[in-house]
Amino acid sequence: MSLSPRPEPVRFQSLADAVDFLYSRLPGPLHVGAPLGLGKPHRLLNALYERSEREPSRRLHLYTALSLDPPGAGKGLEARFLTPFAQRHFGDDYPRLAYVQALKRNALPAHMEVEEFYLQSGALLRSQAAQRRYASLNYTHVARALAERGVNAVVQKVAPDPAGSGRLSLSCNTDLTFDAIDAIVASGLPRPVLIAEVDPLLPWLDGSAAVGASFFDAVVTPPGPYPKLFGLPRQPVSDADYAIGFHASTLVRDGGTLQIGIGTLADALCHALVLRHTDNAAYWRVLQALGYEKAGESSGAGSAPLERPASAGVDLSGTGNAMAPVAPLDPFEVGLFGCSEMLNEGFRRLVEVGVIKRKVVDDLELMRRLHEGRADAADLERLEREGEYLQGGFYLGSQDFYDWLREMPQDQRRGISMRRISEVNELYGGNETLERLQRRDARFFNSCMMATALGAAVSDTLDDGRVVSGVGGQYNFVAMAHALPHARSVLMLRATRDNGGDTRSNVVWNYPQATIPRHLRDVYVTEYGIAHLRGKTDEDCILAMAAIAGSGFQYPLLQTAIGAGKLAPMHYRLSERNTPQRLRAALAPLRAQGVLPDYPLGSDFTAVEQRLVKALAWLKANTATTGAKARTVLKALTSGGAADAEAMQRMGLERPAGFAETLEARLVGLALRETSAN
Repeated sequence: MSLSPRPEPVRFQSLADAVDFLYSRLPGPLHVGAPLGLGKPHRLLNALYERSEREPSRRLHLYTALSLDPPGAGKGLEARFLTPFAQRHFGDDYPRLAYVQALKRNALPAHMEVEEFYLQSGALLRSQAAQRRYASLNYTHVARALAERGVNAVVQKVAPDPAGSGRLSLSCNTDLTFDAIDAIVASGLPRPVLIAEVDPLLPWLDGSAAVGASFFDAVVTPPGPYPKLFGLPRQPVSDADYAIGFHASTLVRDGGTLQIGIGTLADALCHALVLRHTDNAAYWRVLQALGYEKAGESSGAGSAPLERPASAGVDLSGTGNAMAPVAPLDPFEVGLFGCSEMLNEGFRRLVEVGVIKRKVVDDLELMRRLHEGRADAADLERLEREGEYLQGGFYLGSQDFYDWLREMPQDQRRGISMRRISEVNELYGGNETLERLQRRDARFFNSCMMATALGAAVSDTLDDGRVVSGVGGQYNFVAMAHALPHARSVLMLRATRDNGGDTRSNVVWNYPQATIPRHLRDVYVTEYGIAHLRGKTDEDCILAMAAIAGSGFQYPLLQTAIGAGKLAPMHYRLSERNTPQRLRAALAPLRAQGVLPDYPLGSDFTAVEQRLVKALAWLKANTATTGAKARTVLKALTSGGAADAEAMQRMGLERPAGFAETLEARLVGLALRETSAN
């Protein structure tokens, strides 16, 4: 029996008319779903919020995640730096989400409710409504939850086909829309009302991301000009970030599969993989600076397996932190297949240099022949013609990343496939046998805030229960790593953090909250090395985690473990090498040579702003405590030296008026001199 075709959508140019249409189609409470991140139709949602404010008798429930909001200007020096940058980077006309501003003021109207399963990192810690209505969900469980909540409308930003076919692309967010609609209908509820907001700036992606216009009930195309897409400002990569990224890169096998998260740890990992492929000698210079040694130097650069890093620290007596077997760290010959819930800046660079290039097709028998070495010329020709080298559920990045997607030749863009999150983030319920062949030697790299000595990860929640971000797909990938043969879950974290001038360890004995339970422990990486925990005893896990903790925190960790009966009370040789000072000294020559640039994937800051970013970070660190602040202010007032005139002009401090501005100018000048000297 064939289904009758869906009618053509109602078309609007006015956002208010589109909201009127939604209200007329749904007489009761509105339960509206909206994509996370870039695919959220900000202007349409703001029009909906405005209408809802006027009609408090109609309850509005919004279900979404990652509500992107440009940074606030702040005060003082922060405002002087951020205000001009935000105006240039985001545009004066960027439509800030009205409900986010209300949440931040704790002023959301009583008849409205916003429920998110992933928050912009740290942005809503003080929002009572956001914290109360946060839903802790695995990414792949969200569609089911939306059906349980009775979602009756979905709004989404879409891209128009530049070829003029009239089709629309879900582009940046295929992650949940299809899954959610299927789950809602399967639960016995009516198909939700679907409204698309067309944005010509959104890159067009075809394939499974494209649908006919009749997929939607209404399509609104508001007149231009169109605000810039939200671009994530790329941040500088620190020495600790680089050390973590290069340690992690040694775990990646040629011909394997890659998933990465977002942030400077992922940027550092991508740069390491790029360097491994494009300048293997420089890549090895970084590894050797971190304490790695090639087994058999005479056998040729990069062609020998690794020995255990010389910097392991704790004397493990052969029981703990020996390196797992890895392939030779040569340039990539076969290349990697990218399969990641989020596509971002790092993937762009990896594709450009030829690291991401291994293709897969959704043909079980062909993939089986490839796996078994039986593929013939016709198979290889089809793989080249139809194969996909990059699959994702959503994308988010810089303006350069969006330009790359827009300007990519069609034959290359065809290799990027935007898919349902149920296809990307799990094996079960689809074609598991096929995906196992496609995702060989998978490495799933994600970040966490803290890790316990027994292997649990803290990635999204503070000790008092307040949510920083969310679990997202992290649990999905950790579980998948245990389900796939030869796959590994790698959680990356900095060994320490600064809290108001107080340095604290991120490798802890225990913590009230956990994102990943310790029975799923696998691989952890800090700037001081790699801890392999899969299948290990508690004793071995503790020793491995202590080996990658900061030098000043190893002894208390071991003492606690001994007190709990988890370690024997014997002598343990502790590391004096796990310090930021030693790491900085080891990487300084490579920084000077340009091997480890501050912005390996490009920068959204001008040259003068890059100097100021470094200077303001130094200033923040050196005024974190009352004593440090007093010393820094005194030094600023009494020291001389030439100032960076361009930087002072950028901060509006070239001619300070009054004592407050004079002090600010002196502080910035001091910070610029200190960071320039270093």
